[in-house]
Amino acid sequence: MSSESARMTTAEEARFRIDYPNSKPRAVKVIALDPPSERVVKRLAERTWQRAAFFTAPRFDGAPRGGAGWSMQAWLSDLAGRTKDLIDEVASADLVVMVSSAGTNAEAAAVIAEACSVRKVMTTALIIGSESKSDEELSKTLASLRPHASMLVIANNDDYIEEMLAALRA
Repeated sequence: MSSESARMTTAEEARFRIDYPNSKPRAVKVIALDPPSERVVKRLAERTWQRAAFFTAPRFDGAPRGGAGWSMQAWLSDLAGRTKDLIDEVASADLVVMVSSAGTNAEAAAVIAEACSVRKVMTTALIIGSESKSDEELSKTLASLRPHASMLVIANNDDYIEEMLAALRA
């Protein structure tokens, strides 16, 4: 009697095999929330990715306002500086990754997370630069991101972000 493993390698059984990968690349939108994270995101964008797109979020002096000149259609920028529609970008995403540097107050995360929530798109937040900041500064950033991310990670270095995006099939 042949083993199960030997039996599964026969030509008769091989016809039941699936000849394509079991998962497709995800459409990942990576958004820098501040100038230090923008530099990291720009470096990441230079790499080869399957379905990742890279953006920057606007900077706020305070909470986002819905006054004249402000709209969701003119909310993100690609790395070339062209304005992008946040709602459209989220609608075409499987995952949104927000990158923030430690010590910053990531107000933009609230707007991004709200758009993701409406579309049921998972959010991940990555914090960079924690080794050069105090615990209080890191806590400030953690507190501003925690309510807006399904997964919150303090990245040890920029390479960690690249590895995470690869693991997420970006």
